Amino acid sequence: MWPGFQFFPIRASTAAGQVDALFLFMLAVSVFFAGLIFVLVTIFAVKYRRRSDADTPKPILGSLKLELAWTIIPLGIALVMFGWGAWLYLSLSTPPGDALEIVVVGKQWMWKLQHPDGRREINELHVPVDRTVKLTMTSEDVIHSFFVPAFRIKKDVVPGRYSTAWFQATKTGEYRLYCSQYCGTSHAEMTGKVIVMEAGQYEAWLRGGGPAESPAVAGARLFQQFGCGSCHLSDGKGPGPSLVGLFAKPVTLTSKQTVIADEAYIRESIVAPQAKIVARYAPVMPTYKGLITEDDLVQIVAYIKSLGTEQKAKAE
Repeated sequence: MWPGFQFFPIRASTAAGQVDALFLFMLAVSVFFAGLIFVLVTIFAVKYRRRSDADTPKPILGSLKLELAWTIIPLGIALVMFGWGAWLYLSLSTPPGDALEIVVVGKQWMWKLQHPDGRREINELHVPVDRTVKLTMTSEDVIHSFFVPAFRIKKDVVPGRYSTAWFQATKTGEYRLYCSQYCGTSHAEMTGKVIVMEAGQYEAWLRGGGPAESPAVAGARLFQQFGCGSCHLSDGKGPGPSLVGLFAKPVTLTSKQTVIADEAYIRESIVAPQAKIVARYAPVMPTYKGLITEDDLVQIVAYIKSLGTEQKAKAE
């Protein structure tokens, strides 16, 4: 091999080995069957070639056992791939509940990131080693894709909605971050790095940034600035429903459907409030589309998410 050459990127997350194992299994199966077909075609082409104009091939009656074998065996292997891939996809799509939550906003041509304490970064993400990190991502303009090869994570970041991904870094160091979706003329420059640190170093790094306004605190300020508090009273007696303890709870709509109040639902309720009307409430809320930025939406969503936890903390 050439000096410094690596067939695979370094494995630096808990998911990397699982992703590589599935990839290598699928690669091995593909190589095996491609080779088997090539060998059999070559053998049959030589063995059963027509040797003269008078040569008449014998009729082939077929074999039920052979037909069943080359149907059931590939089907079984395909089902193994499907089951393995589905399990891995679901596990990578469901972050643990105690994850460190980072907000990511893609913009031509940069990554904007914010930590729970409010500290912001551009094209850099500092995280502690051996700690689960959940990324809540959206885009201000076009489709981007958050890609860290060493962690084996790649997730499209789409304008108008939130997507999530998570990882747990296992090695300290710096790892390249890319946008893997063509997003405009300077797409190739939309790169960055993830810096994995020991837990103590990460805490020191956070303190070194000076005082910062957390997303929830900034969201509370914006909530009042846009006049949301005049309708969404905590006792539910205003023109709009109460938002206390709303996050992750089921919401019944006028259509009798039930939806979960996740980040996407809250965002949609702000920019397109007529899309899903809560039961027992009139559709009087105006749209804030074009009046509020994605960064501000992220802060307001963080504030609404915190309302339930704040009430619980006060009760305790």
